[in-house]
Amino acid sequence: MQKNVAQKLIANHLVEGEMTPGSEVGLTVDQTLTQDATGTMVMLELEAMGLDRIKTELSVQYVDHNLLQTDEKNPDDHLFLQSAAQRFGLWFSKAGNGVSHPVHQAHFGRPGATMIGSDSHTCAAGALGMLAIGVGGLEVAMAMAGQPLYVEMPKIMGVELTGELPEWVSAKDVILEMLRRHGVKGGVGKIIEYHGPGLDNLTAMDRHVIANMGAELGATTTVFPADGAVREYLDAVGRGDEYQELLADDGATYDIEDRIDLSTLEPLIAKPSSPGNVVPVAEVAGEEVFQIVVGSSANPGLRDFAVVAEILGGQQTHSQVSVDINPTSREVLADLISGGWLKALVQSGARIHQSGCMGCIGMGQAPASGRNSLRTMPRNFPGRSGTEEDAVWLCSPETAAAAALTGRITDPRTLTQSHSIRYPHPDLPERFSTIDDMLLAPLPPDEAARVELVKGPNITSLPDSEPIADHLEVPVLLTMADNVSTDEIMPAGSRVLPYRSNIPKIAEFSFTRIDDTYPARAKEAEGGHVVIAGENYGQGSSREHAVIAPRYLGLRAVIAKSFARIHWQNLANFGILALEFDDPADYDAVSQGDIVVLDDLRASLERGKSVAATIGGREVPVHHRLSGRQVEMVLAGGRIPLTAQNS
Repeated sequence: MQKNVAQKLIANHLVEGEMTPGSEVGLTVDQTLTQDATGTMVMLELEAMGLDRIKTELSVQYVDHNLLQTDEKNPDDHLFLQSAAQRFGLWFSKAGNGVSHPVHQAHFGRPGATMIGSDSHTCAAGALGMLAIGVGGLEVAMAMAGQPLYVEMPKIMGVELTGELPEWVSAKDVILEMLRRHGVKGGVGKIIEYHGPGLDNLTAMDRHVIANMGAELGATTTVFPADGAVREYLDAVGRGDEYQELLADDGATYDIEDRIDLSTLEPLIAKPSSPGNVVPVAEVAGEEVFQIVVGSSANPGLRDFAVVAEILGGQQTHSQVSVDINPTSREVLADLISGGWLKALVQSGARIHQSGCMGCIGMGQAPASGRNSLRTMPRNFPGRSGTEEDAVWLCSPETAAAAALTGRITDPRTLTQSHSIRYPHPDLPERFSTIDDMLLAPLPPDEAARVELVKGPNITSLPDSEPIADHLEVPVLLTMADNVSTDEIMPAGSRVLPYRSNIPKIAEFSFTRIDDTYPARAKEAEGGHVVIAGENYGQGSSREHAVIAPRYLGLRAVIAKSFARIHWQNLANFGILALEFDDPADYDAVSQGDIVVLDDLRASLERGKSVAATIGGREVPVHHRLSGRQVEMVLAGGRIPLTAQNS
């Protein structure tokens, strides 16, 4: 049987289940990635499990999200993460070394490997021919302990690329076109695999841009073949000996098919406040702009910064626009210096920031309230920027640079006539800079065993999770619309994320973007509570805090029309029951304050998928999609209590 790339990757790592879409499969995990916004919980979970040393081929702990040092909390957590990496046998990437995804691709990614990461954009590594999946932190901890990754076998969506991108159009416009077509739910339950002759003109870093924002489609992951472009990239980062060809077989087929003629694309932009709200730049041209931010894991390559530098070169940016440049790694910064591009950016008036996620996660660079900010980032959920009344647009580096010059959203194709600017083709080095000094290798086992974890006062232990009650009679504390993101469930940013290791404190921010009375009402609801949501509940970040914190406040079940994949897994991992309406119309009849009754839960969950529920005195049929393994976890109060119970 001819296989596509995704099927080959899954088949090579399959240890449980069958490759039938919708069924649960278990996959061996070669590599893991954690970052500081999620890694502290992972390390606390490893400690709670009593793990001696990780069992993966390679695991790396990055510090790239929480870089602001406005008080002791972030530095304390960085010390804790470094000590945990030493204790458990991980690589450690120091603060300021760079954003996890491009740094991992440059130093550790290899064709044919599996990787999971406690960051939803882990899928970016699919650019190298890897099966890289974003998951919750507990999934990563279990993989480091030697357990398989369990996921629902996705359908494979093949996207054939033909043609070549025209001038002023780049890889960001390819993924924005996918979002324009399919929206933020279009990839749910799917792996997206790109193939076809159009790949010949996309570099490995172009593919990183496209694979990264597959997370915004809701896809399980994105896969590219490992071909000549991957070989050229690995040569350029000094790891050509790790190249391994991985191509789809001739005649391979896909469950779903789509096609993009790259030559027909135009500059696109995602309007506030969803990555799926995509329109042509020309359609919104003229809107005033007050900030542009270039960087993030969504546009991390040297080329993305060099293009902006060459467009802006020799000119001052518009007086009302703050031009913020976030080099994605020390190595990119070094190459910007040696290529003369950093000087051009500085002379144009750009502000140069440290290598890290920064404004992408709301860690500084907040825009003025209600003023348009154009960003080369992956997400523009409401308030994620750090400004409550924000207006964030997602675009390519070319479109961002055009706005920097004009002070308005501008179709970059018009710069040729209005500013006599030719489309730049930066002359990139054949060999990129390599800086290894800020990557600390794992300690030998005998030294690692003597390391004590360094815990500052803001680091608390994981709260205990009791088994779910057999009879629940609890109020509905919130009713929510479609596409609620984890940024709305648990806000990011410099005010909240420093408490990521302190569950009682961070719980006070739960759902406050939706209803700031929720934490207080949750504490008053004795016996627990339920929340109700529409479609695609929990889209976005993999942060477990969006489950653990509401769980701490008494959340026992979520009833929704449908769930985003990672959040759905996280709910089961921490003992919260995820239920779906049999008839989505029943969602409309539920009101805040209704009493939900779920009776004989243990027998019901063990018997099948249907669950008898009464909401507001009415019988409402609901169901779950949990595997038998996940049902056990929910009944035990979560995966950690179940593991302890079975040990």
